[in-house]
Amino acid sequence: MNVRCNLLRLAPAALTILSACTPTRVNDQIALNIPKQWSHAAAEQTNEDRSQLTTWWKGFHDPQLDELIAQALINNHDLKIAAARIKEANAMVIMAEAALFPSLDFGASGGREKRIDRIIPVPGNTGIKLLTPTVNAVTAGLNLNWEVDLFGGNQLMAEAATAQALGSVEGRRSIQVALLAQVATHYLELKGVQRQIMLLKQNVALQQKRLQLLEAFYRAGLTTNLEVSRQKSVLHTFESRVPQLKTSEANLLHRLGVLIGTTPTHLDNRLTQSVPLGLPKIPALLPSDLLAQRPDLRRAQTDVSAAAANLGSARTDLLPKFMLSASGGYGALALGGFPVLADSVYTLGSGLAAPLFNAGRIQAQITAADARLEQAAIAYEKTFITALEDVENAFVTHASALTRRDSLARADDEALSTLNNTDALYQRGTASKLNVLDAEHARLAVADELAKSETAVLVSMVTLYRAFGGSW
Repeated sequence: MNVRCNLLRLAPAALTILSACTPTRVNDQIALNIPKQWSHAAAEQTNEDRSQLTTWWKGFHDPQLDELIAQALINNHDLKIAAARIKEANAMVIMAEAALFPSLDFGASGGREKRIDRIIPVPGNTGIKLLTPTVNAVTAGLNLNWEVDLFGGNQLMAEAATAQALGSVEGRRSIQVALLAQVATHYLELKGVQRQIMLLKQNVALQQKRLQLLEAFYRAGLTTNLEVSRQKSVLHTFESRVPQLKTSEANLLHRLGVLIGTTPTHLDNRLTQSVPLGLPKIPALLPSDLLAQRPDLRRAQTDVSAAAANLGSARTDLLPKFMLSASGGYGALALGGFPVLADSVYTLGSGLAAPLFNAGRIQAQITAADARLEQAAIAYEKTFITALEDVENAFVTHASALTRRDSLARADDEALSTLNNTDALYQRGTASKLNVLDAEHARLAVADELAKSETAVLVSMVTLYRAFGGSW
């Protein structure tokens, strides 16, 4: 028992020494070509506190969106699955670190033994019957085994497991970034569709008025049946668009229901037709900031670290392994119910194993691990380049959406001015009611495009924050 205790006291010291010197460790740092500035940075970027990235959706000042985000963070199934993966990865870390310490097992066994009675033949006699006694045997003891991590192979395996556990955390963060962007995008698209439905219904009512007016003109002989038929076709065309927009509205509601972890129909008729009151500001992030801000990049780095540690561990298979063992216990024999032997025993042992011939298996494992590290490094670089692409595309899309919205806003002002002037002419008797209805139709058409463009601006802001890696 004293020997076992001494070994356990030496374990932490040995681990400290070995963790400080692992000759097979591989560098996990990847050099990236990081641009200093963005090529299409938005002019309205601000230098405000970057903590707003974690709650960027609050910049829309929409309580309904805030509530949906809160429900998604609690109830979304993908986030729950990711949380379970983190638990699994943490358990794997404990398993890997367990190899750094001695294992202590308790064993006990017992049995009852009696050999078959034998008859020994004796010349001139029938023989002598030999009776064998019944023997009870009981043993119990402790076994201690420890593979001394001389070259850090087990330590590197533990580091690989730790990196993978960190990667699972970053994986959950990536899912959260994507989830909240999807919730906000679908919500804003839903608001846009609902606004289009409202404008379309106004247009349908307008076309119905125009049809009624043309029918009155036709009865008065002021127009032809061709004009009436053409107007009916226009009316039915507008009416046919309502079910299509209603379908889009229902689909968006169902998707939002799933994203917040409820049944698809949970949100039907529960969201009012409000419009976001604000627009989040764009923080002044540099390309280098993405390395710390985007979870997918952080996860790609953990993949590189895990692959490097696995390669270092694979290289240690070429080196000798040293094992220590100790055992101690108690054994007893009983004959006919009376103890005849009882004693305590212990053993100490050590072993050394070194590979001599394995037909290239170990070297092949090293080559495979090296290839996996190369793949992880390339994937990390690709992830970074893709992240740059995401941000640049988001900048361009946002700028284009703003330009289109501003142009349509001016067109809407002109269309409203035309409607007012036409109505004034109608009031003075110099224009017909049809002219007023046509001007109103033209204004509604511009308003519909303006509604789409305003939705595009809001969605482009969500896309930009997602590209920045916000919301975790």
